[in-house]
Amino acid sequence: MGFEELLHQVGGFGPFQLWNVALLALPRMLLPLHFLLPIFLAAVPAHHCALPGAPDNFSYQDEWLEAHLPQESDGTLSSCLRFTHPRPLSNTTLVGRGHSAGELEGEPATVACPQGWEYDHSEFSSTIVTEWDLVCEQKSLNQATSTFFFAGVLVGAVAFGYLSDRFGRRRLLLVAYVSTLVLGLASAASVSYTMFAITRTLTGAALAGFTIIVMPLELEWLDVEHRTVAGVLSSIFWTGGMMLLALVGYLIRDWRWLLLAVTLPCAPGILSLWWVPESARWLLTQGRVEEAQRYLLRCARLNGRPVGEDSLSREALSKVAAQERVVRRPSYLDLFRTPRLRHISVCCMVVWYGVNFSYYGLSLDVSGLRLNAYQTQLLFGAAELPSKLLVYLSVRRAGRRLTQAGTLLGAAVALGVRIIVPSNNGFWGTAMAVMGKGFSEAAFTTAYLFTSELYPTVLRQTGMGLTALVGRLGASLAPLAGLLDGVWLSLPRLIYGGITLLAACTALLLPETRQVQLPETIQDVERKSLQVEETHMMHVQD
Repeated sequence: MGFEELLHQVGGFGPFQLWNVALLALPRMLLPLHFLLPIFLAAVPAHHCALPGAPDNFSYQDEWLEAHLPQESDGTLSSCLRFTHPRPLSNTTLVGRGHSAGELEGEPATVACPQGWEYDHSEFSSTIVTEWDLVCEQKSLNQATSTFFFAGVLVGAVAFGYLSDRFGRRRLLLVAYVSTLVLGLASAASVSYTMFAITRTLTGAALAGFTIIVMPLELEWLDVEHRTVAGVLSSIFWTGGMMLLALVGYLIRDWRWLLLAVTLPCAPGILSLWWVPESARWLLTQGRVEEAQRYLLRCARLNGRPVGEDSLSREALSKVAAQERVVRRPSYLDLFRTPRLRHISVCCMVVWYGVNFSYYGLSLDVSGLRLNAYQTQLLFGAAELPSKLLVYLSVRRAGRRLTQAGTLLGAAVALGVRIIVPSNNGFWGTAMAVMGKGFSEAAFTTAYLFTSELYPTVLRQTGMGLTALVGRLGASLAPLAGLLDGVWLSLPRLIYGGITLLAACTALLLPETRQVQLPETIQDVERKSLQVEETHMMHVQD
């Protein structure tokens, strides 16, 4: 008897599993609160060079700024430069303030802001940009904080993946909660940019524990038939976290208090672990039969299954544990040993890179929209809800491969149209951004389902781990692409769209898995490939 049969006895889907999913909803909602936090945390308000001696009579403020600040090519006042000597003003009371006639002759030279910047605090009372002047020549440091954060997520995913297999899911989930709480508080108390960058990077590594542990801890208590439902339900919690971020960001305009607000929910999360069950499958692989028996009996009791201790005797569980331990632990190299698996792995890596790159590129790029950051975030979150319905209907009718390629193509088209649409056409720019966000979320949801069905059972977790790792690399590089707007304003969107289009084309090279029995072994994958080639040859000969 294997673990799947054991799970069938105690109930593979019931109140026990629903209670487990509910307890693990909190970390799923915390992830977008931190992953998308730079939208508010690192927002760049309107700014210009600090100008000492500004007139008390603010009726002349516009003329005062025009006299001190040069104009950009689009007619706006410069945010990074000021005149060495102010230009003369038409108002005589302001002309002679400290400037001789000789200084006002000719075209004044410009200099970088020697006394810092003045910021517009109407929308944000404080961000890390206003805290450490991360503008103009320091602009790259602002974007780098997101890259550092996702680099931490990438490293943390590798560490938590290994440690959770060795020490257990529940124990490492506690480590992730405590680490996120401590490092989040340290980030909020940062006294320098360096301290903030380091603590945010480590926070990303801690949050990786949620991404690696929560989903397996849910799925390992679910039967095969209901795992897709649980995956979609978990993605709804992510969307709920996105919309909650818009509300929290609107109510809290100071970056330190905002970071504190999205970190403190880790405290009740630590308490909730008292009721979260450890994975019985993992316990059996470690030979901890008594603990596995206790959790299985609790599962049977809550699900109303008439299973006694005799049916789940230690002897029977010991046999299941022996079977689980016999299976050789796979490695990443196994994903590239055979031709068909190598083809699937390379294609999935490209798809996951494109999915993450476009998703976070669209999520973090809110410029050029006629909405403020709070409205944009709420609208982006609302756009993800119908995308899940689209995925549910499309994967059942059109299949996984066409759904994956179609959603990526939709995101690429939306990005391409945003390049063509004039910057002053706010309606179409906003519409394309929302459409692209919906398609990118649909591509994300499909990728989880599609990838899990492509790999055989013996390599499924390993394959998902590899593709997720490459995806996080895409997420970490997406913010850096935004820095290329200095070369050409539309260049970041062109790169986002180009990589997304490449991922869409690559998805068409993957085999369809709709209404196909899931492969159990590597031989099943290669045998299926051979059958497809033989069928193709027969059609060619006919």
